[in-house]
Amino acid sequence: MTLFDKAKKYIPGGVNSPVRAFAAVGGHPIFAKYGKGHNIVDENNDAYIDFISSWGPMILGHGKDELIEKAKGYLEEGLTFGLPTKVEVEIAEFLSKAFDTDMVRMVNSGTEATMSAIRLARGFTNKSKIIKFEGCYHGHSDGLLVKSGSGSLTFNVPTSAGVPENVIKDTLICKYNDIESVKKTIKENKDDVAAIILEPIAGNMGVVPIDIDFVKALRKISDENGIILIFDEVITAFRLKFGSISTELGVKPDMFCFGKIVGGGMPVGGFAGRREIMEKLSPMGPVYQAGTLSGSPFIMKMGLDVLRILKENPDIYQRLEKYAQMLEEGFNDNLKATGVKACVTRYKSMMSLFFGDFDEIRSFDDVSKADLDNYSKYFNFMKNSKILMPPSQFEAIFMSDALDESVINYTIEENKKALEYIKEN
Repeated sequence: MTLFDKAKKYIPGGVNSPVRAFAAVGGHPIFAKYGKGHNIVDENNDAYIDFISSWGPMILGHGKDELIEKAKGYLEEGLTFGLPTKVEVEIAEFLSKAFDTDMVRMVNSGTEATMSAIRLARGFTNKSKIIKFEGCYHGHSDGLLVKSGSGSLTFNVPTSAGVPENVIKDTLICKYNDIESVKKTIKENKDDVAAIILEPIAGNMGVVPIDIDFVKALRKISDENGIILIFDEVITAFRLKFGSISTELGVKPDMFCFGKIVGGGMPVGGFAGRREIMEKLSPMGPVYQAGTLSGSPFIMKMGLDVLRILKENPDIYQRLEKYAQMLEEGFNDNLKATGVKACVTRYKSMMSLFFGDFDEIRSFDDVSKADLDNYSKYFNFMKNSKILMPPSQFEAIFMSDALDESVINYTIEENKKALEYIKEN
């Protein structure tokens, strides 16, 4: 019996998060044993170059010595107390300054962060409906597991069994990078939209950069209609630059959601915003939110250490973007040389390689045309070359500061071999 067979006996699908099953690319998942630097070593003691980075958090790479030594000391100080701790205040102050906002509430996951932020927006505005965008993922709370058949304004249906249609009736779906779909939705639901939530750089349908005019129009239409604009930066916060990507876009949301890097690789989430909004939260206000392990001091200490390293070393972001740019240029050269139909998308250090023939990639409608069979061939060829790409066409490639130019060049070389294999097969 393989480890995966044993896992399937005791864990639904053999994994604790679906994408890890490698179902979209075939074969069996890699079971990680440990990580060091840019490598993940599996249970067979094979080492893989890691471009998953635990879906974003491992920005410094695996097993950084100075962080491990500090963590040992934190373990001796205690894990959780059910009481407030000094480090919670310290990280709240740090994040408030990094996001240029007023107040922060810590939770345990990105799902909790977006769920709580939407509840707070509804409580603050006394309105019930929210707008989200097809292809943007905001966790697995019931009200956000929604899609629209046409990608714009048709009747909503849940994307998961177990979600009653009545639960998602107040979730309105619009098309990413299409302001006209937003205007139409708001007009049809006048004075009833509490919040607009989006990934400011989409990463959960693959990397789809946002149009600057679109996000600026969202800010304007939110202001005109008393709507809370929420940036879900669970992926992008501290990943693409120090703090929020909003400063690059020139648009400041009313609320931020964050996670991943903020926990230093440990489970974490949080949301932040203007004081007048955040003070509606319990115990100050009428909007209830709580968590037994929220603000766990061990996680807060680990996260704060990572955030301080990122703040004190801005050259990290320059290196990450350089690596991504090298991959983008190398992949594009290889596509041209082999004639394989595919498109590279990139925003700073996040990127995707979409297989298929595209005029442009601006929305879920575009990425849904991707050739999944070719991506599966590509993933498995790269895996056999001991390079671990995302096991789904619709996920991002993440850089870590543990990479170096020799690893990037090797990846480009193997990418060309993979494309030649796809062309021949």
